[in-house]
Amino acid sequence: MSWCITPIQASDRPWLRTLWEREWGGLTMVSRGRVHFVDRLPGWIARDRDHRPVGAVTVAQDEKSTEIVSLNALIPRQGIGRQLLLAVETDPEVRRRGRLWLITSNDNLDALAFYLRLGYRLTAIHRDAITRARAQKPSIPLRGHYGIPLWDEWELEKELD
Repeated sequence: MSWCITPIQASDRPWLRTLWEREWGGLTMVSRGRVHFVDRLPGWIARDRDHRPVGAVTVAQDEKSTEIVSLNALIPRQGIGRQLLLAVETDPEVRRRGRLWLITSNDNLDALAFYLRLGYRLTAIHRDAITRARAQKPSIPLRGHYGIPLWDEWELEKELD
């Protein structure tokens, strides 16, 4: 199925806030000790044929890299996440910066498989980073997917040709 992928607009923010509250437990994400306010980040939104939002991706950028901060697809295994990542990977500003990377938690085995299939490589394991992140975001649970204790951040990167 083909999804309509467009940059996030101000009118998308209320829906996105609801999504992030439900999926991430708030409007902040912590990666590598840095707090991101996802409702302030640029990104892309996926819509279905009826123009209903079905997914979103947000990014944080510095001079040399782009970090994928959040990725949500409301309908699993329908290509939403893949198309959102393609929007990020083909964006001229992202390509100009060169490095595209992300953090996922040590329990997120499905995400790890997804990113590896798309050419991302595991580049680092940051031991106990999630344990430390709880000081900044106490809502991070102790256990995640499959009942796995949440301890580490896994860093993945994709080389952009």
